Amino acid sequence: MDRQQIRKRKKKKRRIKFIVFPLILILLGTVGFGSYLTYKLANASSKAQETLSRGEKSQLRMNEVDPGKDNFSVLIAGIDDSKHRKGEKGFEGNRTDALILATFNRDQKSVKMVSIPRDSYVTIPGRMNKDKITHAHAFGGIDLTVDTVEHLFNIPVDYYVRVNFDAFLQIVDTLGGVDVDVKKKIVEQDSQDRPGAITIEPGQQRLNAEQALAFARTRHADSDIMRGDRQKQIVEAIIKESTQIKSIPKYGKLIENVGDNMSTNFTFGNMLALLKYAKSVGDIESLKLEGTDTRINNIYYYSLNEQSVQNIGARLKEHLAYTGSGTQDSGTGTGTDSSTDSTSTE
Repeated sequence: MDRQQIRKRKKKKRRIKFIVFPLILILLGTVGFGSYLTYKLANASSKAQETLSRGEKSQLRMNEVDPGKDNFSVLIAGIDDSKHRKGEKGFEGNRTDALILATFNRDQKSVKMVSIPRDSYVTIPGRMNKDKITHAHAFGGIDLTVDTVEHLFNIPVDYYVRVNFDAFLQIVDTLGGVDVDVKKKIVEQDSQDRPGAITIEPGQQRLNAEQALAFARTRHADSDIMRGDRQKQIVEAIIKESTQIKSIPKYGKLIENVGDNMSTNFTFGNMLALLKYAKSVGDIESLKLEGTDTRINNIYYYSLNEQSVQNIGARLKEHLAYTGSGTQDSGTGTGTDSSTDSTSTE
């Protein structure tokens, strides 16, 4: 296959090497040093274990989902925290800085994901007025964030992974930095919220942990959508660095770092079930929410295109083989129920 054919294939499938580092490290733990990393992963999962107040399953499911046997969805939340803010693990009361919904199909061994812009103007269950989706976590923690995403797409969110900036910093630091092509000069605050503490000049370069965080975090250089693209670029760099032979001895420390700065309702057994998706890490379909910049009462919001929300919701439902409505659910796997339901556009 020549280069032109490769480019056409990539363009047609709109695929990129993109997955968030918590899931990458979980996969690395299952394919790495065998018993040693399994032991490390078991300890990390024990530290990170935190169930949702709703219980073991979404209200949009009739039955509990098993990642080892069923299609399932995962919401990944990166928390905009600072050390001076209160909250266990730096989570509670803080906003989400990154929000990604991923669906996993057991038969295809495939993954689809969509990044939800932090300023998306959405309905937050229980709140009188629509607001930015980033505020859902500040209002009601991961429980309300999960409810909000379920309401947006009208599909079940089965699992979640929540990490703070400390995890990001420690992972990049453990890897010894990451290689990134910086398009524009960036002047940004550091992890301690000190204004202008980080300056990054344009060009291909190796970023340390603080620089990588500033690169992924800044919104001053361009737009919120471009910010999402930069976050993808950093994640790709982390994947590339972590899969190099020289990084293998660092896996144990990487897993420890995640366990100290992550919460999830994945059990240790659930994490091991992700092994089947290891080959999908470099070939994940990324979906993009369309929308427009808008101001309401002089406050900036990202107004989601209703048709785009419907289309992505439909694609994620198809990938999950989910045809349920409300508390009904066709079950898992391929499903045989031909009923349809409308997708929320709020």
